[in-house]
Amino acid sequence: MKKVVIVGAGFGGLFAARTLANKPVEVLLIDRNNYHTFTPLLYQVATCALDPSEIAYPVRNIFRKDKNVRFLLGEVTAVNPTKQTITIGNLGLEREEPYDYLILAAGSEPSYFGNDDFRAFSLDMRTLSDAVDLRNHILRLFERAAWTEDERMCEALTTIVVVGGGPTGLETAGAIYELYNHVLNAEYTHSDLKTRVILAEMQPHLLAPYPEKLRQAALEQLESLGVEVITGQPVVEVAKAYIKLGDGTKIPTFTLVWAAGVKGASIAELLDAEVRWDGRVPITPTLLLPNHKNIYAIGDMAYLEDSDGQPYPMLIPVAQQQGILAAKNILAEMAGRPSQTFSYHDRGMMATIGRRRAVVWMYNRIPMKGYLAWVAWLALHLMTLLGFRNRVSVFVNWVWNYFTYDRSVRIILEKATPPGE
Repeated sequence: MKKVVIVGAGFGGLFAARTLANKPVEVLLIDRNNYHTFTPLLYQVATCALDPSEIAYPVRNIFRKDKNVRFLLGEVTAVNPTKQTITIGNLGLEREEPYDYLILAAGSEPSYFGNDDFRAFSLDMRTLSDAVDLRNHILRLFERAAWTEDERMCEALTTIVVVGGGPTGLETAGAIYELYNHVLNAEYTHSDLKTRVILAEMQPHLLAPYPEKLRQAALEQLESLGVEVITGQPVVEVAKAYIKLGDGTKIPTFTLVWAAGVKGASIAELLDAEVRWDGRVPITPTLLLPNHKNIYAIGDMAYLEDSDGQPYPMLIPVAQQQGILAAKNILAEMAGRPSQTFSYHDRGMMATIGRRRAVVWMYNRIPMKGYLAWVAWLALHLMTLLGFRNRVSVFVNWVWNYFTYDRSVRIILEKATPPGE
């Protein structure tokens, strides 16, 4: 049988593998993690609302009944299109795997837009590890603040700045405000801690792709929650204990969450292909790399324009639909049928801001905001979460959090320092 190698078990790679399951091909799925992460709920792990296991699902378990799908834990270190091989590394070992077709679905990574020195003092929200690190960081700083008598230092310890006015930034800022002011403040009553959550966006508005009315609704809902919103100001300096904005405003803080942008995964640099300034590789309408008849690129790392000349957004539905089409085109070529070109079925956009607060642009025609939009957001994400057990567990946690304002996962999990170090 022909062998299809898929790099990345995110939404694009997962849907490609699902489409090829139980088909007359051999499938090898490769990822650096042995689980698939439901990334829309990462911020809830970071803010103590959900346990990491509730938004992660083991890849091997997903395909355990599909005999033609094999999973390998590792990271791609080389691609040889001439020999049609891919090199995988793990735990200091390397192995070479041949392929007849290759699907690259490695996703994206944070972009600091040329300010890579910001990375040392920033916390990302791209992976499950990032979310757990942010949770540990927030809880650790509150414990430190409880020991601190210096009022200015204490304020910096309990101030968080989220950079980025997209859905991730809004969701993170809203959830952290609720954690700070409905949970942690009630537990640190003897310390009289004052907390601030600030959302900073370089553009003059939030949620750039949304219509103006929903942008304004999002801003009003954030501010009604208690989040301070600063727009039209870029971050120009980042240090351990403060950040500085373009207008000279200096904000004392030990917590900067970077949600300002992403770029294509660096695996694209392993190929003899064009790589754009944003790390994405241009592809043909059939999702193939130019000058490569058997290498597909999909999802966040791929660049393709629609009929209006606009690039398809780096969104989960785009990755899912491209994953399905790439798999179907491989099967079509094997059967001697022509490949199909990509056409995105856009069902709209949504972003949650906090309890009973959200904005939805359904099918890019129907605007929704407030409580109804929030319920729609909850329902959609609950239905698309992998695993029945995870759905039940997340639903129970949401109900509990809603009625009690409690967050059940307020634990600091860090590797202990060995004695003498």
